[in-house]
Amino acid sequence: MFSTLIPLLIGGMCAAALFCLIYSIKNIGHQIPTDNRKYKDPLPFGLKLIWPLVNFFAFYIGRYLGVEYVERSKRMLQRAEMIYLMEPEQLFGLQLTAMIFSGSICYFTLSLIDSVNGLYVFIAACLGFFMPFLSANDRRKQRELQMVRSLPVYLDFIIMALEAGMNLSGAIQQAVEKGPEGPLNSEFNAVLRDVRAGMSRIAALKLMAARIDLKEFNSLVSALAQAESTGASLSETLRVQADQRRVERFQKAEKLALEAPVKLIFPLVAFIFPCTFVVLFFPIILKFIAET
Repeated sequence: MFSTLIPLLIGGMCAAALFCLIYSIKNIGHQIPTDNRKYKDPLPFGLKLIWPLVNFFAFYIGRYLGVEYVERSKRMLQRAEMIYLMEPEQLFGLQLTAMIFSGSICYFTLSLIDSVNGLYVFIAACLGFFMPFLSANDRRKQRELQMVRSLPVYLDFIIMALEAGMNLSGAIQQAVEKGPEGPLNSEFNAVLRDVRAGMSRIAALKLMAARIDLKEFNSLVSALAQAESTGASLSETLRVQADQRRVERFQKAEKLALEAPVKLIFPLVAFIFPCTFVVLFFPIILKFIAET
């Protein structure tokens, strides 16, 4: 009789443990606050699949992040125009999720060929951890490059509107309506919203320069603030700024063109020259071996 009670006791304990596990997971999920995305950008399809796990890490681990790390991540998300997509804690949760998935995929792939190596799994996990941050940083660089390229065009629209008799706010409105679509259009739209909310034009432009944090925009806003305070011509000030931006673009393109030969040295030496030497000397070596 005692021997028959042992399996029943073990089965009951396993059932109780399973029930406790399910109950605890359910409570853990209920404690995570609902992610209200009413005023946020919609998530891409890939992020929607893993977003519950991202929120899990963001809630239980993101709260222990340092203030400096959170502020630096928030600044980077803002400059990459991702601040309405995720919070800094969610970015860290996405990094942890990517680390787990990358390590798991690497382990599964290596297990298929019976060549599991802990070092490779660790490297894959590290790459997965840094991949979301690197992706956001690349998006920030692309966005800043687009804004710098389109800045002279918007300045030309603003200059024409000012010379037609409009004030600075109306000129910016015309530039937004007639200018090309892109991140700079969104930034000037934000300036107009701040002005309509009661902020002064220079304060709104300074806020835009602080968001973008590029020397071209800091110089532009400083010149506009000085021209407005001294009563100088805004159109002439903007024309000087537009010409300067074009000169800087030309100089940057010239610099990249001059750097191209130097950057080609390593691919030439490491890849092209060895292949050329193999093609040239391989028949000679074979003929020499055959004669000897």
